[in-house]
Amino acid sequence: MKRTFSYFLAALAGGILALGAYDLLRRPSSSPTGTSATLRTPVAVPTALAGAAAPVDLVPAAEISVNAVVHVTTETMVHYRNPLQDFFWGYRPSQPQPREGVGSGVIIAEDGYIVTNNHVVEGADKISVHLNDNRSLPARVIGRDPSTDIALLKVEAEGLPVLAFGNSDEVKVGEWVLAVGNPMNLTSTVTAGIVSAKARNINLLQYDPGRDIFPIESFIQTDAAVNPGNSGGALVNTQGQLIGINTAIASTTGQYTGYSFAVPSNIVNKVTNDLLEYGSVQRAYLGVSIRNMDQTLADQARMDRIRGVYVNGLTEGGAAQAAGLKEGDVILKVGNIEVNNVPQLQEQVGKFRPGDRVTVTVLRDVREQVVDLTLRGRDGTGTLAAATAKRELSQVLGAQLAPATSDELRALKLENGVKVVAVDSGRLRSSGIREGFIITRVDDQAIRTPEDIERAIANKRGGVLIEGIYPNGTRAYYGLGI
Repeated sequence: MKRTFSYFLAALAGGILALGAYDLLRRPSSSPTGTSATLRTPVAVPTALAGAAAPVDLVPAAEISVNAVVHVTTETMVHYRNPLQDFFWGYRPSQPQPREGVGSGVIIAEDGYIVTNNHVVEGADKISVHLNDNRSLPARVIGRDPSTDIALLKVEAEGLPVLAFGNSDEVKVGEWVLAVGNPMNLTSTVTAGIVSAKARNINLLQYDPGRDIFPIESFIQTDAAVNPGNSGGALVNTQGQLIGINTAIASTTGQYTGYSFAVPSNIVNKVTNDLLEYGSVQRAYLGVSIRNMDQTLADQARMDRIRGVYVNGLTEGGAAQAAGLKEGDVILKVGNIEVNNVPQLQEQVGKFRPGDRVTVTVLRDVREQVVDLTLRGRDGTGTLAAATAKRELSQVLGAQLAPATSDELRALKLENGVKVVAVDSGRLRSSGIREGFIITRVDDQAIRTPEDIERAIANKRGGVLIEGIYPNGTRAYYGLGI
């Protein structure tokens, strides 16, 4: 009994000591400065992160976009040669065989206008569009722009579901996005990710003045899974708005390995409007040579931080020279949009047409100045390329046409000519004419503008003879069936 009572007293004493220790830990302790502090001071959460844990509902955006994204299939006739057959049986003419291609597209108008990538449909003899409701429709090319890898298609249909354009300038790094397309023939596939970076240049598009290709690369980079077949599909924000056209992946295997790239919707919107209205893109130029800023250039300009784009030189007679820009200026803004690298500047200028007036903010002698500037075309004029092929003519011939520049005419010792900027499936392609060909005469009539071609073939029945020359000096003659 005594032993039990001793155990009880020991337990009671231990409990009293534990309570005392707990009370001491809860009391405020004196700091060396005399201020009181507690062990349970809560940590403040930044306001911007307060709702970060809230789940993002991507279902509405997926439901909006999946019906407006189509599966694009192409067929191109190519000639294959069998060297073993030639060795044993001698040379034999090769037989054309169909080569199939796949991609995606986005419906942007209820009456059947669809945007996709240029590389999806380039050179195709037959294009088909497969809707999410299982309908399949033949498509024709309205126009292509290799400089941005964008093409505009048309199917004959009404009341189609569409995706509305969003403002790609407002896209933020870190926001959720959906990639919608048809990877690996898995139709109507939706993947999700975030915007990883903006204004990304990956040297995907090749500079080729002979084919009038002056690349504009300012891609939106995401980590949404994109694979072969997604090209031409939609990059969509959480509101179900089109903010980009998925174009490429960064991969050493040909399959998705982490990052994908999309053409910003503001560029897509401008290019498709131009193709629809003019048959080719009305591209504006500042008339400057530029380079990215670095610490050395920032020090020379006495800048407190690296920002803007450095003006390395001016084009004689260009828009920048006319507005008073100088070599050594640092371009900080186009309109109210900051530009901090070459792709960003190209993206902003690429939204305008020749003749458009824009304000450009530049830094000169440590002072910011706002300059009013009228953009010009490649030919140095501030007017739209009025002689660019009309949409109707481009549809008849299956090509984009533009007057040859004075430099091109001088190099080939020509007095007149119209350049074939791009060839789609149509009569010019069937006749054998390739991109870069400069048409000088049609049925012995001198050609100076696309309208001259239109007049030359008007009311024609049968065939016409087309004469011209390629950039390498090769003269050629083609018969064109009308």
